Parts: sequence; C-alpha cells; structure tokens
Amino acid sequence: MKAEVYIVSHKEVKLPKDSIYVPVQVGNNAQNFKGFYRDNTGDNIANKNANYCELTAQYWAWRNRNADVKGLVHYRRYFSNGRKNFFKGTEAKFQDVMNGKKLGQLMDHKEMILPQKRNYYIETSWSHYEHVHHIEGLEVAREVIEEKCPEYITFFDDLVQRRKVHMFNMFIARAEVFDAYTEWLFSILTEVEKRVDISEYSNYEKRIFGFVSEILLDVWVEKNNIDYVEVPVMFMGRQHWLKKAASFLYRKFGGGKA
Repeated sequence: MKAEVYIVSHKEVKLPKDSIYVPVQVGNNAQNFKGFYRDNTGDNIANKNANYCELTAQYWAWRNRNADVKGLVHYRRYFSNGRKNFFKGTEAKFQDVMNGKKLGQLMDHKEMILPQKRNYYIETSWSHYEHVHHIEGLEVAREVIEEKCPEYITFFDDLVQRRKVHMFNMFIARAEVFDAYTEWLFSILTEVEKRVDISEYSNYEKRIFGFVSEILLDVWVEKNNIDYVEVPVMFMGRQHWLKKAASFLYRKFGGGKA
C-alpha cells in the first residue's frame, strides 16, 4: 500500500520522519523549503490560498498525486497513533505521530480516518458558525447544494443542527474516497465563490472556503455512508488557551467578523 499524507505548511517546520508524510508548501513565499513539494505546481489553485487555506494542497493532491491512500494534516496538528497526549510536550507528541504501521492497520478495515468530533455543547455547528463567521458562506453553500446535488440537502440540514462535528479539514482516506470527496467539495465551493462578495471581509474572514469546508465534510461522509474511524488529533507546540478563549468570545459577542 502506497500512502501519502500531505503536511500543509506555509513555513519551514519540524516534520515527522515516517515515509508516509509528504510536506507541501503553500502560500506566496518566494523561497522553496527544502524537502517540500509546492502546491503551485501542476494543476493547481495555489493563488487562492488566502481564501481556501489548506484546501489548495488538497486540490493539488487530488489533481497531481497517485497513491493508494491520501491524507491531509497540518504542521501544527497531526493524528496520533491512538493516544490523546494532551499534556505532553512537543517532542513527546512527535514520538506518537501516526506512523505507517498504524495507518496500514486502520486502512485495512476502514475507508477513512477522521479527527474525534468537536462538541460545541451549547451550540449547533450552524449557530457556532454564525457567531464567529459571516453566515452568508453557509447560507450560499446550502443554496448551491440544493441546486446542484439536492440528494445531499437533507444531510446538510440535519448535520448543521448537531453539536458535534469533525473539524480541522483533516482526514486520511483510500484514494478513491479522497478524490471523490475533493471533486464534490470543489464543485460546491467554486460555485459559492461566484456568489459571495468577500471584498469587504477581514483577512481572517476571507478564509471563508476553508471554514465552509469544515462543515461540508460530514455532509459528504454521511450521504455516502463512508466507513470511518476517529483518531485523536495532537496540537503541536504550546496552546494559548486563554487567548483562544478570549478571541472566541470577542468574535461571538463583540462582532469581530468584519
């Protein structure tokens, strides 16, 4: 089994040593990072990275890479071999980044690996999105789904009212699943892009298509009855939880969505 798990990064960073990992440089840095592929080669949408975030690497992998298994992770977030390692330091976490052996064991029985779901407890994924982002993105995504692939709309409507959702745009899947999902995802997002004017959005909110895609993943997975397993995600480096909480509260109650 040939597996490629694409590590998306806009800067040079420490990388796992396992051969399953393929670092992909995104963004407009003129310097080519040693050992990295770039998402601006081959068939690509690298010039849209500011709006599509890690999805430019996902698109690149879909259009340009051949493997039995494909996956997408981030330089700051990796799947573990099964443990949460919440209180461990960065070096200890790197020792437990998912390796090829564990990946093979999981993919022998499952079609996809996903992060453990995030639980918003007091909010649905729709209300959470509305509080921290411009809801227009989700509204237009629903409109596009209803027009282009109405067989997905009941799944969309059901999932956005749940409190638990797979986040981070992270997943590993059999290649045919990775490619089929990516093709569907971009058929939706490219149409949303045509209909939403983001010219007055803040730079953060201009990452709209990365935000919307986090909601759409579960829609596609459930509609297509994908057999998946959830694996803990490790956040590499120090997490500034108080700063994150303050930022969330500001965006939720302070109207910081410009």
